[in-house]
Amino acid sequence: MSQPLNSRPFAFDTEFDASGVVVAASSFRPAKRSYSPAEVDALVAQARTEARETALAESTGLQAMALSTVAQCVAESAAALAAVSEAHRAQSAQLALTCARIVAAAALDRLPSGALTAALEALGQEIDASPRLVVRMAGLNDDSRAAIERQCADAGFTGLVAFRDEPGHPAAFQLEWSDGRADFAPDDAFARMSAALTAALAAEAGHAENMNEPGTV
Repeated sequence: MSQPLNSRPFAFDTEFDASGVVVAASSFRPAKRSYSPAEVDALVAQARTEARETALAESTGLQAMALSTVAQCVAESAAALAAVSEAHRAQSAQLALTCARIVAAAALDRLPSGALTAALEALGQEIDASPRLVVRMAGLNDDSRAAIERQCADAGFTGLVAFRDEPGHPAAFQLEWSDGRADFAPDDAFARMSAALTAALAAEAGHAENMNEPGTV
């Protein structure tokens, strides 16, 4: 038969000697059944204190978890933003290069001799001592030959100018003199510009990654 939940079997745990003196007192202490108002107030205050401390501990734990979650989200967002920024930078650079290519192509179509004029001015000191200058380009006629000869004279070249009519872009040319050579092709120039831009973007992206690595100065 099971015992009631609140019952406690009587234990003879008080020991007496032969003369009736208590040798070992009982450890049993009856539960207090009544409290004074002051004791009730003290118990209520203690319960409130314990409840507040428990709530503060739980709040501190939740705050720490929330801060950890925020830090993780910020770290993930920073990586995503860096990727977006890099893509935007690359796309903007490619767009600028495309616009420059369109403008340059239109300028070369409108003034195909402009690149040759700039080259002759830049090479004036190198070609002035040469006895002969060979100009290879497309679309040569009497007027264009005369214009090129004037440009050579303005650049300080006093030797013989020989022309070779070759197919290609109207603004493309090759210059050959006794100890040097120079050439220009719009497509090749644009390809070199694109390669240089790609290399610069890659180098900048690598530098940004190194800066983002922990412990990198």
